[in-house]
Amino acid sequence: MDLKGKRIGFGVTGSHCTYKDVFGPMEQLMELGAEVVPIVTYTVMNVDTKFGKAKDHIARIESITGKEVIATIPDAEPLGPKNPLDCMVIAPLTGNSMSKLANALTDSPPLMAAKATIRNQSPVVLGISTNDALGLNGVNLMRLMASKYMYFVPYGQDDPFKKPTSLVANMELLPETIESALVGKQLQPVLVPYTE
Repeated sequence: MDLKGKRIGFGVTGSHCTYKDVFGPMEQLMELGAEVVPIVTYTVMNVDTKFGKAKDHIARIESITGKEVIATIPDAEPLGPKNPLDCMVIAPLTGNSMSKLANALTDSPPLMAAKATIRNQSPVVLGISTNDALGLNGVNLMRLMASKYMYFVPYGQDDPFKKPTSLVANMELLPETIESALVGKQLQPVLVPYTE
């Protein structure tokens, strides 16, 4: 896998239970020689949960990437015209952020970075983690799947009987998905059994 020298934005949204699953792939991107630019939502930056304190998550991200997180829309906007990315990742991508992205709403730093990346006709890789992907948010998932420049980390149902509308990406496939997206291809199969 050749991601050496690639400038990759890594957006993190508020699926708190999934943070643990993206730190490993983030580290792997660094090991592969990519420059990783961390971008977080206001929720990630400020909300403490049973899955940990916001300041600890931010410290971990900054420790992995060696960069201060981008945490405001004005700071994310230059990733389009002035400091372009080769690829923008949003993982985990919540249902809330997915619905906004699908409907061109830009109210968080990761969504601004995605918009800036699309402006430059570069790929956006999405690692979903949402309880309503097969519910009301299904229309937004399909809209993004059919959109130019959008690529998905392969995903599956994490608990089909207790949470039948929930989908979660297999974050271990993130680096491979980025590599495919950089040559304009969706990593296949996109629907995979979920493994924890």
